[in-house]
Amino acid sequence: MKRRLLITLTAWLAWALAACSGAPGARAQPSYTVSAEQLQQAVARRFPLRYPVGGLLDLTLQAPRLRLLPEQNRLNAEMPVEAAGPALQRSHAGSFEVDFALRYEASDRTIRAYQLRVHSLNFPSLPPAASELLNSYGPALAEQALREVVLHQLRPQDLALADGLGLQPGSITVTAKGLVIGFVPKPREGESAAPAAP
Repeated sequence: MKRRLLITLTAWLAWALAACSGAPGARAQPSYTVSAEQLQQAVARRFPLRYPVGGLLDLTLQAPRLRLLPEQNRLNAEMPVEAAGPALQRSHAGSFEVDFALRYEASDRTIRAYQLRVHSLNFPSLPPAASELLNSYGPALAEQALREVVLHQLRPQDLALADGLGLQPGSITVTAKGLVIGFVPKPREGESAAPAAP
């Protein structure tokens, strides 16, 4: 029992010293990093995804290629899409592009996509009128494909030290290499928790 307490106290002290090191008077915020590769692997598990359109055709989405947008604090996703079905004489290859913000869901310790923005649903081989009609399905397609999709799940051990220090995940910052999750003090009893900043 004493040994476990000593190990825990040592870990807390190490983190506290790391947070206080650096320029005098400056305090580094504890953080947790998720790499771009981890995000790519997590989102790929959801695909391919098939989306029927009015019983006339199906849109099939393949795994997106994620791009980090640090200047907007968002992620971009571009995915190959195929349109095929009774309404079309043959299958048509296209691309679908969206971007989205991120939020932390405390109930299951996940980072999720939200605030989706559709840029384009493009099929070069389709007549312009048909392509424009399919484009109107872009928002619904984005909702089905990426809304609230889990991009990462923190393990209990990832949060154990922060929890012991009275901290919880707060801000999510998109950087050139991945995500940095900053920790903030937990609200005191009786206070409502502030939502994690995107």
